[in-house]
Amino acid sequence: MLANFLIGLREGLEASLIVGILIAFAVRSDRRSVIPAIWSGVLAAIALSAATGAVLMYGLGEAGDAIEPILSGALSILAAVLITWMVFWMAKTARNLKGSLEGSLENSFGQSGFAVALVAFFAVAREGVETALFMWASVKASGETIAALTVVIIGILVAAGLGWLFYRGALTLNLRVFFQWTGAALILVAAGILAYGIHEFQEVGFLPETFVVYDASAWLGHETIIGSLLYGLFSYRPNPTVLEIAVWFGYVVPVMALFIRGNVLNRKPVSKG
Repeated sequence: MLANFLIGLREGLEASLIVGILIAFAVRSDRRSVIPAIWSGVLAAIALSAATGAVLMYGLGEAGDAIEPILSGALSILAAVLITWMVFWMAKTARNLKGSLEGSLENSFGQSGFAVALVAFFAVAREGVETALFMWASVKASGETIAALTVVIIGILVAAGLGWLFYRGALTLNLRVFFQWTGAALILVAAGILAYGIHEFQEVGFLPETFVVYDASAWLGHETIIGSLLYGLFSYRPNPTVLEIAVWFGYVVPVMALFIRGNVLNRKPVSKG
């Protein structure tokens, strides 16, 4: 469950910061008239994200027993790749995000309100569609649906509240530290989702079946408290195969090392704007 909350919180906070930057710049530029267009773009992005989530959650369920595991495996691997890209992208561009967004919005001034709405739409839609895919992958890997969706929504609502407090100046946060800790946690989440995708491909015969390294179902199964926590956090399976473990460690060790080296040891100030 924590993984789902973390996905909703981080992606929601990124989207909230983007909206806050755009609106604040419009106010500072004495262009309050474009704020409705900004909100129109934001609402359109939310609608697209919700539609993407609905298609993933319910549309794939109608794909059939033969196709569904293949799609689940492929989209889980894609989600792991995108989570990894998102973690490193935000760590790299956070320092310039404010200036980039303000530049795009300023270029749209003097054009139609549709151009302004597009700036907001594309800025927020990327976060929203990513959230829908990450949420779906986490739900599939953890085997929970309603509870997981609820936790993701709670994370997004908390992020929206934090974003509003940031905009009003009532709250400050060291964004560098926030993105470092959540980035490291999401790398572990991505590893579990990736291993789940490998498991699905083994189930359908796309990858060779390897022997089970251990079976802890009796004391760390999903029905146990600890097992369910590990399952919800990291998509843990109590009976992983050799290939699943190899992929998990083969992903976590180099990716985490690169993340720590580039974003923790190499400390540079990150703009809070």
